[in-house]
Amino acid sequence: MSIATGKGDLGTTGLLYGQRVPKDHPQIEAVGAFDALNVEVGAARLVSESPRVRLLLSDIQRCLVALMGEVSTAEPDAERHSQSDFARLQDSDLGALDRAIADLESRSLRLDGWATPGSNPVSLAFDRARVAARTAERRLCSVNAAGRSLRPLLLRWSNRLSDLLWLLARESDSQANDGGA
Repeated sequence: MSIATGKGDLGTTGLLYGQRVPKDHPQIEAVGAFDALNVEVGAARLVSESPRVRLLLSDIQRCLVALMGEVSTAEPDAERHSQSDFARLQDSDLGALDRAIADLESRSLRLDGWATPGSNPVSLAFDRARVAARTAERRLCSVNAAGRSLRPLLLRWSNRLSDLLWLLARESDSQANDGGA
């Protein structure tokens, strides 16, 4: 079976359970933005030298896949998705982000004004992921207006993720300025 089915040749694509929508549908835009974010998180994971951070980023990528699955489900299929074996974001996933944020904030990072991305490759990777997270978050906000009632947890988790990525970038900035300490 080829990935090139030709079904999208006329500008439509399939949601999770087969419903066809235009490729610029808000749900598809959101899923695409989260897909781009997943790539950026993967890039940050690749350059991070911290096993703790790499493990955190792997868990975030698992959550991103679960979020994309839920967002790519049409409203009439939402109950079917919630009853399926597909992974879904949980309150514990939000809690994990909150704990990671609290841990980073307890480290007394330098947070002077606006950050200038690019002090080192690791902080740049986290800043790129943060920008992608904010884009994905904005796309997610448009999904409810298009008639898909998403759980509020998805937006809370997305918002918290961009905060965490900003802190990880600042931690990387601090480590570079402290000589890697």
